[in-house]
Amino acid sequence: MFANFAASPGDPILSLQQTYAEDPRSDKVNLSIGIYHDEAGRVPQLKSVKRAQARLRSIDAPCVYQPMAGAANYRQAVQTLLFGAGHTKVTAGHVATIQTVGGSGALKVGSDLLRRHFPDAEVWISNPTWDNHAAIFEGSGFPVKRYTYFDSQTQGVDFEAMSACLRTLRRGSIVLFHPCCHNPTGADLTNAQWDRIISIVTSRGLLPFLDIAYQGFGSGVEEDCYAIRAMADADVSFLVSSSFSKTFSLYGERCGALSIVCASADEAARALSQSELAVRRNYSSPPTHGGQLVATVLLDAELKALWIREVDAMRERIAEMRRQLHDAMRVVQPGGNFRYLLKQRGMFAYTGLSADQVRALRTNSGIYLVDSGRLCIAGLNTGNIQRVAVALAAMTLQHAA
Repeated sequence: MFANFAASPGDPILSLQQTYAEDPRSDKVNLSIGIYHDEAGRVPQLKSVKRAQARLRSIDAPCVYQPMAGAANYRQAVQTLLFGAGHTKVTAGHVATIQTVGGSGALKVGSDLLRRHFPDAEVWISNPTWDNHAAIFEGSGFPVKRYTYFDSQTQGVDFEAMSACLRTLRRGSIVLFHPCCHNPTGADLTNAQWDRIISIVTSRGLLPFLDIAYQGFGSGVEEDCYAIRAMADADVSFLVSSSFSKTFSLYGERCGALSIVCASADEAARALSQSELAVRRNYSSPPTHGGQLVATVLLDAELKALWIREVDAMRERIAEMRRQLHDAMRVVQPGGNFRYLLKQRGMFAYTGLSADQVRALRTNSGIYLVDSGRLCIAGLNTGNIQRVAVALAAMTLQHAA
């Protein structure tokens, strides 16, 4: 019956984790998957989350199905975090938010919803972007195209080329943006550049879909929402997928959300009902526990303040690892230009290494990056950074030669 099933090659990043796990070398370094590790190389358990966990344990309640849209307190917490307390779009009921199975679930529900109601639209994603972006939208049946984003010469955003491309898109095109900590490049737009993008979006009649998975790892929890809040202030209709995996260190709990910003409360009510329909056709309702951990933290002033301090500490450690890697590589290769490590933001750095060079690093040194050359800064620590710097600098010299 299933003889015509071809074997899937699997996800390149998740498959690489198995290879890493099977590598017997004691000095191997995993800089591939996007998981935050602390200085000791551990995935941390946040104090704010532990305290929320203790509170939830004291509540004796049955584990029943959640509503299709998810828990009301979680949805409220998401809206406040993304748009800010008291934003008029929220208080006027113009935002429809549902709890989803991680950020990927938010993208999937949003993609299915848009495909049903905008069947002739094209989806545009940045070149490059997270691999699963294309897979999710193509899986919903959309044609997926790419707009110019990264300049390999400057190791930053090619903003003029990006803007020029967006100005050519036909009305109703769906455009995926990263509000902060661009994955995989770490190259972000400035606030002034976001203002220009919003002007293009408005004049061209484009439909933005913002994917924020690293809120707080760029400039700060509030600062990283500039694009989201600026679009809401400009009365743009758009979607936002958000995730708490990284910033709450709750990877396995799959805590995400999809928010749809509408022109009116009536539109938002209908958008919510259509989102619930998409959820019902997919996974029926989201899980309970992780979402309640997040809601408990975000809706308690003391726990939220503690969480923000913990996110700040993670961001500062990532920035320090960037500085140390930059300085170490300058010592190993004095003439090299590694300033991209300081300019790019978030968990990832885009090294410019080829797939062959990445594989050579893996084979010869036990240092694991993904084939695109993306390096997870959060996997570095003072115990491995010198070794990584020497190996990367050697590859960079080889590339220059």
